[in-house]
Amino acid sequence: MATETVTLGGGCFWCLEAVYQEVKGVLQVESGYTGGKIDNPDYEQVCSGTTGHAEVVRLTFDPDLISYRQLLVIFFTIHDPTTLNRQGNDAGTQYRSVIYFHTPQQQEIAKRVIAEMAQVWDAPIVTELSPATTYYKAEAYHQNYFRNNPNQGYCAFVVAPKVAKLRKTFPELLGQDHG
Repeated sequence: MATETVTLGGGCFWCLEAVYQEVKGVLQVESGYTGGKIDNPDYEQVCSGTTGHAEVVRLTFDPDLISYRQLLVIFFTIHDPTTLNRQGNDAGTQYRSVIYFHTPQQQEIAKRVIAEMAQVWDAPIVTELSPATTYYKAEAYHQNYFRNNPNQGYCAFVVAPKVAKLRKTFPELLGQDHG
């Protein structure tokens, strides 16, 4: 089986992780950091907004089961791509909307999807499109965060509604629990 990788930032990585863990064809979801200027950043450094890194998820997926395009449509549906360096109450460059492309083909598809989504949103899309750079896996306690902490306040009030939106909007794309 051939797999592909996609790296996305759309606010807090807990939200994206929880959503993509439910998607058919997504084989692995990992929270991490990329796009910045320091090596091996930790969560506190990234949260300071001084590293240049974004909170991201790195997905490994089977393109025979779900397309890169479909993953991007989900991305633009579950976060607000029109707010610069902000998702809800999370503010700072570490929460920017960004697609890190791994191949020229991914870059071209992302450009087309951004253009399509510009017709859906009422405000201009500010999603950054950049080549993938060195990725750093986030600390262990950030992995599977929503699954491990579903009743934590942020999870209950911010993450859970995004998961519910995925389930309502894309029932045909839901798969098995990936653990």
